[in-house]
Amino acid sequence: MLAVVAAGPAVAHTRSTSYSSWEIDGRDASVRLRIPQLELTRLPWGTVSPLNLPAPLARYLPDALRLEADGEACVATRGLRVLASPPERAVFEWELRCPNEGALVLTSNLLREVAPSHLHFARFKKRDGSVVERVLTKAQRSWLLPAPGGGEAVKPEGSGIPEYVRVGVEHIVTGYDHLVFLLGLLLLARRAREVVTIVTGFTIAHSITLALAALGRVQPEAGAVEALIGLSIALIAAENGWLLSGRGRALPAAVVAVLLAMAVAAASGVGAIPPQTLLGLALFAACYFALLDRLDAPAGLRAAIAFCFGLVHGFGFAGVLTDISLPQGRLLPALLGFNVGVELGQLVLIAALWPVLRAITHIREGRLHRVVVELGTAVVCGLGIFWMVERAYGA
Repeated sequence: MLAVVAAGPAVAHTRSTSYSSWEIDGRDASVRLRIPQLELTRLPWGTVSPLNLPAPLARYLPDALRLEADGEACVATRGLRVLASPPERAVFEWELRCPNEGALVLTSNLLREVAPSHLHFARFKKRDGSVVERVLTKAQRSWLLPAPGGGEAVKPEGSGIPEYVRVGVEHIVTGYDHLVFLLGLLLLARRAREVVTIVTGFTIAHSITLALAALGRVQPEAGAVEALIGLSIALIAAENGWLLSGRGRALPAAVVAVLLAMAVAAASGVGAIPPQTLLGLALFAACYFALLDRLDAPAGLRAAIAFCFGLVHGFGFAGVLTDISLPQGRLLPALLGFNVGVELGQLVLIAALWPVLRAITHIREGRLHRVVVELGTAVVCGLGIFWMVERAYGA
């Protein structure tokens, strides 16, 4: 409760990303920038709309996303304007004219002051109609584009598999909600085999939905997915607490009652999670706790729960790739590299955490381990509830 009270408004932000599309004709360039409204709340000017564009933001964006020729900035020929878009996203457009000589360099310093790990995905449409993209990060903020008006003197190189592997590693390392979910599952694991089955179930599941979403086969509502990720964390913590406290009936009944109450509120238009989803979760929780109560060793079921909720987390991972709108030939290498990076980062962190959890089981006859598990479960539960409430019922 104290952590929730003291938390700042940025705690529930997901991976910080933005996207731009560029078309260059001679020395003229047009750009369209897409960025989540939630990212704009990191800045002092807040969200925007076609009827509300703060002047400081109109100056900030073209300066933070700069196009230059031989170090000389391209000059705006048509000022920044806000386009109609879904309420959770802001879309901006402006046009530039560049100096007559020199190759063009695109540099992104978007949100550098408030989100140093911000990722910017830039797409460049070449003269033959093909598209190439590049990920601009803290380590590599600039991209050399072809010099217009004289052939392809410089070929723009898109991000390859190694770059997307790095993006995947960075995403999981800074994806605190996904890591907290895994921590909640690992706290009660007793053997390395349990860890392997849990991680395998989670990996297979999120790989499936990551691929489906990135390929455009399934496109769930992003706000609902992020809220469900927070809810999945809270439910895993509730399960941990139930197993630790002796498997009474009060906690499962309370979980089901809360989910049913949320479903009633959702049916009235309150919250981001659909009522059908909440009703399904209530039925799932009731059946899951009843089944779990029949088993002395819950490891197999916990691998199954890792798989089920891993499907939801995969949609969360996919958010980084779905908005790039890559052509099929570029999407598959990006999907492969990103997924490999997520797995590598996940395995490294688990390999560092698991030996520590096992080592403390031998201290003070396991009493320290019990304290760590109970405190860890409380922290996981608090974070899950906070993320769920902020994402489902926040502004």
